[in-house]
Amino acid sequence: MPRSNWLATRCLPLRVLLDESLPRGLAGLLTDHDVVTVVDQGWAGMKNGELLSRASEGFEAFVTIDANLPYQQALERFPIGVVLLRARSNRLADLEPLVPALLASLTEIGPGELRTVSA
Repeated sequence: MPRSNWLATRCLPLRVLLDESLPRGLAGLLTDHDVVTVVDQGWAGMKNGELLSRASEGFEAFVTIDANLPYQQALERFPIGVVLLRARSNRLADLEPLVPALLASLTEIGPGELRTVSA
């Protein structure tokens, strides 16, 4: 689906999948979205390609801190947006300042698109 059609037909809240390397507490900070973790889905330990394929079937966005993901996967081939968080660590205290920019990225992201949010 072209990006313009996808944006026009999607509804808020978005279904967002948090990578297993992110703290569960981050989900509670992403207000106005339906957030589930990889662990909640029973997908822990899954390879990135399979994870993105599965996530594409029920989620609009995938949030990760895995800086290697864009180099390991051709993200444009997946119908899900990916937000890469860049912080000093994956601790909630280091990620919390990124939440406003993360929320803004989620409202704008399209399928196959990568957004980077950093401090």
